[in-house]
Amino acid sequence: MAPISNTVVGIDDDQRFALMKFRRSVKDVVKPEHNDHFLLRWLRARQWDPEAAEKMLRDSLKWREKWGVDTTLPTWQPPEVLEKHFPSGSTGFDKEGSPVIIVPFVGLDVWGLLHSLTRSDVIRMILKHLENYIAIARKQAETHGAAALKLTVIFDLEGFNIKQYAWKPAAEMVFTLLQLYEANYPEILKICFIVNAPKIFSLAFSVVKKFMHEYTISKIKIYGTDAKKWQAQVLSIIDKDQIPVHYGGTMVDENGDPRCSLIVKPGGKVPKSYYSKNIASDSEKEYKKVTIKTGEKHVVDLLCLENDSVLKWEFGIESHDIKFSIKRKDEEGNEEVVHGPRKVGEGPVDVGVMPVKGPATYSVVFDNKNAFLRNKKVYYDLLISVPSRDLNMSDEPDDSCEPAAAGSK
Repeated sequence: MAPISNTVVGIDDDQRFALMKFRRSVKDVVKPEHNDHFLLRWLRARQWDPEAAEKMLRDSLKWREKWGVDTTLPTWQPPEVLEKHFPSGSTGFDKEGSPVIIVPFVGLDVWGLLHSLTRSDVIRMILKHLENYIAIARKQAETHGAAALKLTVIFDLEGFNIKQYAWKPAAEMVFTLLQLYEANYPEILKICFIVNAPKIFSLAFSVVKKFMHEYTISKIKIYGTDAKKWQAQVLSIIDKDQIPVHYGGTMVDENGDPRCSLIVKPGGKVPKSYYSKNIASDSEKEYKKVTIKTGEKHVVDLLCLENDSVLKWEFGIESHDIKFSIKRKDEEGNEEVVHGPRKVGEGPVDVGVMPVKGPATYSVVFDNKNAFLRNKKVYYDLLISVPSRDLNMSDEPDDSCEPAAAGSK
């Protein structure tokens, strides 16, 4: 493969010196394709600190070796359920030659996939796609220059359902993926258009962006369902003949499909025939159960020791309704309500996730003080975890996902 031009522009003398120092310090591990453009990604991710960039790169190379990213992953054959039901595809290139990736997000049946195979299989599939797109970008850069080295992405959130991602295994996988991306793929994103985003997505994004680098966040553009607005932005960097009609382009597939489903796999609901027998269904989950008497409340205290943590909840009521809220108390005793109060009635399990930071105590409150005639039966599952600890991926149970401390009163 012909080398990409090593000429770097747009950096000052101090930054050029940091690059020289960084290059010398990692000369024992870099490969021929790791030119200055590659090294600059790690320097920028660590604010031009050569020592920090060196640690980041070496940690990433160890991670790549551990998970066979350059050895076994290229020949790894995904299970059939992933081949059939993983939504993604590339229809062409943007105006600078970068690959255009389209993800019809509603087609990602996280519940079905995680009931059919291991979380690591899903993550390997995503990494396999990502590595393939990066290889295409590197090839494009040979003729289009360094601008083609980054990726242009369209996430279509039409039909997005936040409840699927409030399910703990799904939320944990999302946070793991974000951590893996930020630790191992710095500055490969040119722009990400998130289109057809419902209003509820802002809640989800407020949680996940806590685990994203400022650079990544700056490259994400979120649009609602007004196609005229987001299509105009998409077409400003992608020619019409490179994207499907559905996204404002002129492409259709062999079947005349305006979404180009033969090229951009739509994914879809995973049939239960793929489900593994050893995975418990939601109805088999063991919830804590409590009867809250009239005029009383039930409080569960969760100790949060670290920043960049998340609090996740699932609870239901057997009949009628109850008030639900979450309070935070810091080390100095200052207390504030950080969620609710809101009334929750019987019906589907209420699920949610929110960013939390420590050291502090978070009190989850089920309040029945306004009910004078009825006791309420509540079942719940509460957890504070630190997703960044999950960085190395494992199919084994992880003790770090247990509450730091919990009690009820």
